Amino acid sequence: MTVFEELKRRGLIAQMTHEDQIKKALENEKVTFYIGFDATADSLHVGHLLQIIVMMHMQRAGHRPIALLGTGTTMVGDPTGKTDMRKMLTKEQINSNAERFKAQISKFVDFTDDKALVLRNGDWLLKLNYMEFLRDIGVHFSVNRMLTAECFKSRLEKGLTFIEFNYMLMQSYDFLYLLQNYGCTLELGGDDQWSNIISGVDLARKVEKKEVYGMTFTLLTTKEGKKMGKTESGALWLDPEKVSPYDFFQYWRNIDDADVINCLKLMTFLPIEEIEAMESWEGSQLNEAKELLAFEVTKLVHGEEEALKAKEAARALFGAGVDSENMPTTALSDADFTEGAVTVADLLVKTGLANSKGAGRRLIEQGGISIGSEKVSDPFESVDRDDFAENGYIVLKKGKKVYHKVTL
Repeated sequence: MTVFEELKRRGLIAQMTHEDQIKKALENEKVTFYIGFDATADSLHVGHLLQIIVMMHMQRAGHRPIALLGTGTTMVGDPTGKTDMRKMLTKEQINSNAERFKAQISKFVDFTDDKALVLRNGDWLLKLNYMEFLRDIGVHFSVNRMLTAECFKSRLEKGLTFIEFNYMLMQSYDFLYLLQNYGCTLELGGDDQWSNIISGVDLARKVEKKEVYGMTFTLLTTKEGKKMGKTESGALWLDPEKVSPYDFFQYWRNIDDADVINCLKLMTFLPIEEIEAMESWEGSQLNEAKELLAFEVTKLVHGEEEALKAKEAARALFGAGVDSENMPTTALSDADFTEGAVTVADLLVKTGLANSKGAGRRLIEQGGISIGSEKVSDPFESVDRDDFAENGYIVLKKGKKVYHKVTL
């Protein structure tokens, strides 16, 4: 099976500018392609992971990835999918984020011996002469056409700033620059980037008179179309300091039954035939599929040892006992106690199980919080130091599946 057939069979491909030509190129040539990562945070999240998995499929088939870190475009901010302008970051913040991205991507993509490249678009975008850019690049863009793009539509109602309006030109110029300097002929991205990608293809073809292509891949969504990868505390980050391997595992272990087979196809490298054989599974078999998904994705991101620990801990939680050894843990200091006690609502905030004390109290009132096997009923209940004496810790339980160890 070719990589094109693999990507299509797994449901990873969403749209293509020239399907027949892309298929032919991927089957008969060594293609240099790129995917952009704007450095808007200090860690990649699970949405980026899907892009990285596509890079891995392509590299394993002999094609050359360029991971383009948006040290220039992040200065502007992509308006795609945003109702408000993105927060402006400093150059120092952007460069620091880009370095972290580079380290994370290097865990998945082989950059040795020119097999892949990491580039920063700030290296050329920040040096552009504005008047020359307008005359050489801006002349190829129709404002009327740009205003019909989905990435701008949602922003027009609230007000699209001129700086954001330039984002499409900059991303398009990236493709032209990479074609001219690195022989890059294919741009990939999430399906929400379709407008930006086809603009880049058009620009490269107009300026260089060469055949280049664009392809988008499926966004990670539920069967109902809602974006996946969001937790109560925010994004599902790849950094273990932001989301522990255990919590990462549990996210996938607890996804909806309707989404597990699709996620196995998109997020793992299990043979597609093996996954397709699971499409008829129901009941307890689907739980097996969820555990397999959780293990495979956690192994990919955090390594096999952490994935095994998370699986063992999860099995203990679903079984007869509670494995506290590999459970997410928060240590309390003296400052957390008032007269030798700390409220359960404060513990929920401290451990990240609630965003605020008010939210924590509401969880308690709804019967969603337990300490050990005892349900907490009073929203103002406190825990004393003595409650830690027996084991040296207590276990907070949120709902049926979320556990957290609290130590002194």
